[in-house]
Amino acid sequence: MNTHPLQDQLRRPIHDLRISVTDRCNFRCSYCMPKEIFGEDYAFLPASELLTFDEICRLTRLFVSLGVSKIRLTGGEPLMRPNLPELVTRISATPGVEDMGLTTNGVLLGRQAAPLYAAGLRRLNVSLDALDPELFGRMNGRGFKPGSILQAIDQAAAAGFEVKVNMVVQRGVNESEILPMAAYFKRRKITLRFIEFMDAGNDNGWSYDKVVTKKEILQQLQNVYTLEALEQNYTGEVAQRYGYQGSVGGVGFITSVSESFCSTCSRARLSSDGKLYTCLFASEGFDLRTMLRRGASDASLLAAIRQVWEQRSDRYSDERTEQTRRSKAKIGMSYIGG
Repeated sequence: MNTHPLQDQLRRPIHDLRISVTDRCNFRCSYCMPKEIFGEDYAFLPASELLTFDEICRLTRLFVSLGVSKIRLTGGEPLMRPNLPELVTRISATPGVEDMGLTTNGVLLGRQAAPLYAAGLRRLNVSLDALDPELFGRMNGRGFKPGSILQAIDQAAAAGFEVKVNMVVQRGVNESEILPMAAYFKRRKITLRFIEFMDAGNDNGWSYDKVVTKKEILQQLQNVYTLEALEQNYTGEVAQRYGYQGSVGGVGFITSVSESFCSTCSRARLSSDGKLYTCLFASEGFDLRTMLRRGASDASLLAAIRQVWEQRSDRYSDERTEQTRRSKAKIGMSYIGG
């Protein structure tokens, strides 16, 4: 299927598609799904409202025809979606998909790593915010300890996965874990990425005062290690990368607050119920599922996707202020994926 590459109002191409396969998660992290809001009686989407694998694969094919070459499966916690290796197999076989990754909290990774690798998945991002068991248990809201997740990370790396670990840093919560986390994953030659605490959604109690910036984290690291800035792997790469001098491995920084990267954002997001979003901080999305289930043709779907992207002008992180943070309604991160 040959179509013209898409660009939005700021001349940003479409390159990445992040697909949420479920809105459910077995964690209740305060910065994403605080348990005070996502309680035991919280109404998650019923299975009938989730995109089917056929629908996901059809949309993937259409997005690829418009310029997407990178796919990331997210959630919620994507490993809670039954039969996920089947979807991985089908997406990895889609012509034009050059790269596919998955973001997980790692709790279910131990028993699913081998099937996912066999299905064609090669890259994993594992979210882990602390090594201290008590602190980590509080942060994930469910008392999970890091030991089994660390074991699953080692097993995945040994099996051949490229593994990166994502750490959301919050002032007054887990900044004391920056150096222990860096030392641990440096020994294992696994990239650790520090994520500035973002105001995704409206439920995480975000404020500027709780943000530990890249500059602050880098200073801590440079007091111990010699780090060398690395060039981007590709235009639009989110993380700023640094390597350890004289050693394999490194760290990355995702700086949505202190050094926004809206100008090169090439990511579209597909929610688990089939809505297309053009920003993590969006208020509303475009309903592709209804079009699918009413029998829309590929041409109609392509026209809808093209129109959404070509009208895109969002750059929330460039424009963020305390006032916009308070006044703007935003989709929840658990619903759309990080």
